[in-house]
Amino acid sequence: MSKRTLAFIAASFVAIFYGANYTIAKDVMPHYVQPFGFIVLRILGATILFWGISFFGPKEKIARKDFTRIAAAALFGVGINMLAFFEGLNLTSPISASVLMVTSPIIVLILAVVFLKEKLRILKVLGVLIGLSGALLIILYGTGNSTTSTNPTLGNFLIFINAASYACYIIIVKKITQKYHPFTFMKWMYTIGFLFVLPFGYSQLLEVQPSLIPLEGYLKIGYVVLFATFGTYVLNIFAIKELKPTTVAVFIYLQPLLASIFAIGLGKDTLDIIKVTATLLIFAGVYLVTKKPKTLH
Repeated sequence: MSKRTLAFIAASFVAIFYGANYTIAKDVMPHYVQPFGFIVLRILGATILFWGISFFGPKEKIARKDFTRIAAAALFGVGINMLAFFEGLNLTSPISASVLMVTSPIIVLILAVVFLKEKLRILKVLGVLIGLSGALLIILYGTGNSTTSTNPTLGNFLIFINAASYACYIIIVKKITQKYHPFTFMKWMYTIGFLFVLPFGYSQLLEVQPSLIPLEGYLKIGYVVLFATFGTYVLNIFAIKELKPTTVAVFIYLQPLLASIFAIGLGKDTLDIIKVTATLLIFAGVYLVTKKPKTLH
């Protein structure tokens, strides 16, 4: 199996873990932990895991000049990204949040053309537009059914900030992934990211009452730390290393589909022709953006 195929598999699992995360994280907040307090828990847990696993990787020293780029990656990929996501998710519905994330590939495409001088191919643009149209079908149909949105306008705006921040992270991190082993890079990015989010979530973390959290709550918190944070970032770094940033970003299109599947599986939604059509459009968009251009011999 080629590295490119493995990278596609890794990106697919990232989408699956994130797709479930919308429903699972929403169940934790604000019942057991407030959003910013949850982020501190999430990043602290992931930081410990990354430092632990780094002992199995090569012993690398980060060049002093590269810490600026790692700090920028931590700001956009951990700090702004997660603070905006968790607070936004707390205010809006899981399906709305997952669909708004599809703005990320569009932002990545623009940033990659401007900063990475990536060629703008018609198939890529067409794939972005088709995938986005499928995602819009889901959001236009799904938002009216949610009873969990307390302030959807602000929540949706924060999810858009999260999407833009994630797009910046994908562009920033590209060069670093070529230079260092993922374990080396991630342990430092999460350490710096933890320092970014601690002032925001420290007071909320102190309000947590561990004795009042049931086993189910701890399992959901564990899922967010182990799979939706540690697992996704490790797999994503591998995918980014082997694929173009715009190709990795387009897998975000799978998240509305997966978020809907989890909602349907829990009996909170139903399947209909709109969602089936949207699913087909999303897969068509992913196919066109990930399709390698033909080379002339």
